[in-house]
Amino acid sequence: MQSTRVTRGIDLGAVREQVDAVLEDFLAGKARTAAGRGHPPEVVRTVRDFLASGGKRIRALLCVVGWHASGGHTDRAAVLRVAASLELFVAFALIHDDIMDDSASRRGRPAVHRAMRARLGDDERAARLGAGGALLVGNLALMWAQELLHTARLDTGRHRVVHGLYDAMLEEVMYGQYLDVMGTGRSADDIEAALEIIRYKTATATVERPLQLGAAVAGAGEATLDVFTRLGLPLGEAFQIRDDLLDVFGSPDGRCAPGLSDLREGKRTVLLALGLQRADPVRRERLRRLVGRPDLGEREAAEVRAVLEASGAREHAERMITSRYEQVLRALDAAAFPEAADRALRDLAVTATRYTS
Repeated sequence: MQSTRVTRGIDLGAVREQVDAVLEDFLAGKARTAAGRGHPPEVVRTVRDFLASGGKRIRALLCVVGWHASGGHTDRAAVLRVAASLELFVAFALIHDDIMDDSASRRGRPAVHRAMRARLGDDERAARLGAGGALLVGNLALMWAQELLHTARLDTGRHRVVHGLYDAMLEEVMYGQYLDVMGTGRSADDIEAALEIIRYKTATATVERPLQLGAAVAGAGEATLDVFTRLGLPLGEAFQIRDDLLDVFGSPDGRCAPGLSDLREGKRTVLLALGLQRADPVRRERLRRLVGRPDLGEREAAEVRAVLEASGAREHAERMITSRYEQVLRALDAAAFPEAADRALRDLAVTATRYTS
């Protein structure tokens, strides 16, 4: 979801570079501290490598654009530090998510816990220790995210609002992850349950809260924060539904190949819920038997994809994305943000709903 376009005064590519510079400076300091105290050097290196391996920096970009939209002109250094903090937060969230799902890879590389396991061997003990090591690395990424947040020099009023929003985001993600892991006893064909997980795990932390955090750094009031809720939640939902479609079907341009991870893990996605609701009884039972099998192969995955196509689940998921994108446009029309911020938000909304890699 990267954009490098100069958008009528907001150069999103430059924002990304500035955020990366803050992260590199912060982690270089952590590396020096670790060396001086005799701490294991691979911990900082693992976080650095994870951040450098890719990632769309969408949360950081939205944070800075939210600041612009709310009239931010001073305190640019502060908003960049808040934005960079979000990237450390997402490193924590993804490392832990991969442990819980036992994902094999992330961003084309072995997941952190799998890489740590490989260094220790291939037995059950190595798997346990690798997961434990990655858990601790993720914990440090979260601690460093909050430490970096504290270095944004804000007056008392803005400090209170920014930290309150950040704390709410952390809580929401934890509840969303809990719902995802535990399932809360709901059936995999429950679309509302799948959407609830998206709202907690993705929509708030990916779009709504980053926009609100940028606005809070600029000193915006409740009315602006409410606008960012009205456009942030549908955009976050659309972003995740697109991600789920890409994982199963890949992208038409070939930049993203169809994957097996969501199908093997049996992720409770909106796409799967739609398929289970819409397929005939025979195909529905076939979906239930195939999805969630750790040994699912390409032949079985192709069968799952065919059911999701034939049932209309894929088409309906696309319509859900379009509907949410239109909600975002209506919210932006009503908000009448400054032109530069409005254009950037519209560009990011297009990218979030149509990205292919």
